[in-house]
Amino acid sequence: MSQLKQAADEFLGQRRIAVAGVSRTKQDAANGIYKKLRDSGYEVFPINPNAERVEGDTCYPNVQSIPGGVDGVVIVTKPETTLEIVKQCAQAGVKRVWMHKGMGTSVSDEAVQYCREHDISVIPGACPMMFCQPVDIAHSCMRMFMGMTGKLPQPV
Repeated sequence: MSQLKQAADEFLGQRRIAVAGVSRTKQDAANGIYKKLRDSGYEVFPINPNAERVEGDTCYPNVQSIPGGVDGVVIVTKPETTLEIVKQCAQAGVKRVWMHKGMGTSVSDEAVQYCREHDISVIPGACPMMFCQPVDIAHSCMRMFMGMTGKLPQPV
């Protein structure tokens, strides 16, 4: 099993997952990931400091404000915001982070390094929807193409 597949399985093996970067005004990658996880039976929590509700659910301003904490956080923000989110994860005791990379990227080298230094497993790229079952045809093709071109990330 590839390192990425194993890391994705471990990340998605958790039941309480937050998604940072969801939007209250537009449908974007974060909202799509949020809905996919919610519809797949995960207990999922949206994070956006500027929203009270997203996708009809209570939204949280940061990782630490989620009651009962979470097991993992998917980060779908601009790279310059990613470091702040991983710092919140460290403060909240979250040990798994997935930095989304699709058409845009949330990956920050500084944030990846911070994860290494704070014992946080990180997947620096790709999309959880490429692994969350059932995988739709678009994400299946994306995973195959990225695999063939060597663009799938290596987990840290």
